[in-house]
Amino acid sequence: MKKSIFILGMILLTVSFASAQNNTAINTIIHHYAARDYLPGAVSQSDLDQIIRAAVNTPSASNRQPWHFTIVQNFDLAKRIVPNVTEGNVLFVISAAGDSQTNITQIIDCSLAAQTVYMAAQALGLGSRIYTGPVSAVNRDIKASLGLPNGHSVVIIVRIGRVQPVDAVSAASARNPPDRMVTYKK
Repeated sequence: MKKSIFILGMILLTVSFASAQNNTAINTIIHHYAARDYLPGAVSQSDLDQIIRAAVNTPSASNRQPWHFTIVQNFDLAKRIVPNVTEGNVLFVISAAGDSQTNITQIIDCSLAAQTVYMAAQALGLGSRIYTGPVSAVNRDIKASLGLPNGHSVVIIVRIGRVQPVDAVSAASARNPPDRMVTYKK
């Protein structure tokens, strides 16, 4: 009897742990927000390694993995890309072969990778924000400074940094309710 109760307890603990893990991922997705205010201070190498590991495992069309990640930790270079960057922020500059305007499959794949980087940072308690605005200027003015692979152009940028813990629900922009954006066809 004691053995059966122990086994049942272990099964319930395992199911509870698995459920908690799934809820953690879902909660990170539901409660994320694009950080605007960053604290000074470096992102740890351990956190960067985990984010990179997540990024390289992003799904892509036909598993082509067309992206290249340039991790900008140099403050002066980062400031040329995102002028209001805070000391210690890291920029993930995601590039792919082509001109970043007509290589649609690569753009979509790089966008998926940006979302992975963004969410991985959030899951680690860091702030993150996705940028597309500076891409044209970066490609025009400082692409050579980034050391991108030959034939690559910047597609999208993700800023990561330390943030003050906030209530993500109140910090996030208002979202449309699902019933305004979802249609079920059964």
